[in-house]
Amino acid sequence: MPTRKAFGDVVKLLEVLPLVLLSIAEVALVTIAVYFINQRLSASYADQPDQQFRRQTIMVAVILTALLVIILILPVPNETRGALMSLYGIVLSATIALSSTNLVGNVMAGFMLRSVGSFKLGDYISVGDYFGRVSEMDLLHIEIQTEERDLTTLPNTYLAAHPIRVMRTSGSILSVELSLGYDVSRHEIERLLLDAAQRCDLESPFVQIRALGDFSITYAISGLLTDVKSLLGKRRALRAATMDVLHEAGIEIASPILVNTREFANKRSFIPPKTEPAAENDVTPDALVFDKALKAESLDKLRERRVSMAQRLETARQAESVDEDEVARLEQWLARLDQRITEREERIRDED
Repeated sequence: MPTRKAFGDVVKLLEVLPLVLLSIAEVALVTIAVYFINQRLSASYADQPDQQFRRQTIMVAVILTALLVIILILPVPNETRGALMSLYGIVLSATIALSSTNLVGNVMAGFMLRSVGSFKLGDYISVGDYFGRVSEMDLLHIEIQTEERDLTTLPNTYLAAHPIRVMRTSGSILSVELSLGYDVSRHEIERLLLDAAQRCDLESPFVQIRALGDFSITYAISGLLTDVKSLLGKRRALRAATMDVLHEAGIEIASPILVNTREFANKRSFIPPKTEPAAENDVTPDALVFDKALKAESLDKLRERRVSMAQRLETARQAESVDEDEVARLEQWLARLDQRITEREERIRDED
């Protein structure tokens, strides 16, 4: 009797075995398909760092679809398959509900920011209390490099909830404010401040009177800075030039407040003695502070050039009369660009 039962179990196992092997093969096929889709998407978006969020979104959809396909092809009764489908829906709904304030919120905010397209890699942005250059953009966050050279990660929901000020690459207004006493003619002040802006090579400089205080007038000298990559250096140069022109003209900057803190003789002047300017060093503050953002921007431009070069190569190959010399030359340029892109990617990873 036990032998006959064991024989029956073996027969049943042999009957089910083909279905089990077929299901394993189908699951393996789905897994391999997901793997190759991921590899293909990684290669397709390798030259588009600002589009990585799209690749990640597609992969999330592919994985969810693959899980659904696996449930459908499992060799189980319809009742069990229905229960698995219900469990799948419950888990997916619970995941979305529990993470909606963070994960899904950041994803939706990321879609909104990309659809607006107000900034890109390398741009100066100001949001909330943060200011810096964009060094990385992702599905859930962006990374900016601040004036202290630090890397700050901001979730997309934070950017969506706060106004974003983007410095235009075509130029931005650079300003310096200072307060001076009523005893100095505003005409002379305006002339001197315009001279300070011209020393810094700012375009279309202008002077504003911001406020008339009880003891002083608040002036602002502004001008158009076309080379925004030199923001820190030009800001320092404008402040220094403003002090220089006023002191050279014998005008005190801090005089309205000094009488309220310490007593000095009426004829006491608070203009420092004239000295030789310090030797300028070769360090560019913007290149030092925003090094990662600059490298990310440069790498992004190289990738754009590669896409354009690849399109030219494809056009040359599909021409009716193929110019072999032109094709060979474009292939060499494309290979050099690939090498430069790889080297810069490795350098950025090593420095992080």
